[in-house]
Amino acid sequence: MVAPVITVIGVIIGWPLVRGIYLSTTNANEANVERTIGVNHIPATYESVGLDNYTSILSDGVFWDRLTWTLVWTVSCVALSFSLGLALAVMLNRKLKGRTFYRMALILPWAVPAFVSVFTWRLLFNEKNGLLNALLTGGGFDAVPWLNDPTWAKLSVIAVNVWLGVPFMLIAMLGGLQSIPSELYEAAEMDGANAWQRFRHITLPGLRPVSSTVVLISAIWTFNMFPVIFLLTRGGPGDATEILVTYAYRLSFVVSPRDFAGSAAWGVLILVLLSLFAVVYRRALRKQGDVW
Repeated sequence: MVAPVITVIGVIIGWPLVRGIYLSTTNANEANVERTIGVNHIPATYESVGLDNYTSILSDGVFWDRLTWTLVWTVSCVALSFSLGLALAVMLNRKLKGRTFYRMALILPWAVPAFVSVFTWRLLFNEKNGLLNALLTGGGFDAVPWLNDPTWAKLSVIAVNVWLGVPFMLIAMLGGLQSIPSELYEAAEMDGANAWQRFRHITLPGLRPVSSTVVLISAIWTFNMFPVIFLLTRGGPGDATEILVTYAYRLSFVVSPRDFAGSAAWGVLILVLLSLFAVVYRRALRKQGDVW
């Protein structure tokens, strides 16, 4: 019964993965791959180079610079998204007037396609005609080079990604909160526990099965969040906001000649890093007593 699913996954994911790993051990580029120009068919002439691509990448400071910023970007976005999503979920889990409207409004950013949201934020961040700078200059403040200064550009892409990620965290945390028995809160309140104690000893442990999963998923998504970086800053200014996945894309589709082997090697390294993170994260959960 699972054979059709396995077959589809093998074709869609397995074959490109195997092909990418193979290309990463060659010197394939735009000039030596198999191609057809008009009626002329040119065979591939690239050769195997073993692990030279990986050695070159790991010995280059570019990789470590991109990796450092990618980790900062991932940790910042996941931490902020989780904190805001949890805070909003706790507030919306209470009985308040207009709760349904607030839930729909907060989930809306998740319903809008990511590229539409990013282009909208790009207009807002426009240094000359953007709404944000119009508000600042109208209030007597200097305009901010949101996307033209390395520091402001990094803060901008983090803010946009958090805005996109909070609805997912909100939905997951809200579902987790509603699964916690209300009797636990009533018993704790009768024993004299204050709001912070109830949150610390009931809410957080009750959310652990949900939060551990969504943090892992969010970390993987954010680590490979191509649309926000590429559509908002294209990795700029310069290469200030370039993460691993956007740099791999640049090697394969932007630079000339296009370096297919180098891009594939970067992709394999990204896969290895995420796999190691998932394994370490799962072991940490098991030590805490969570089964995942």
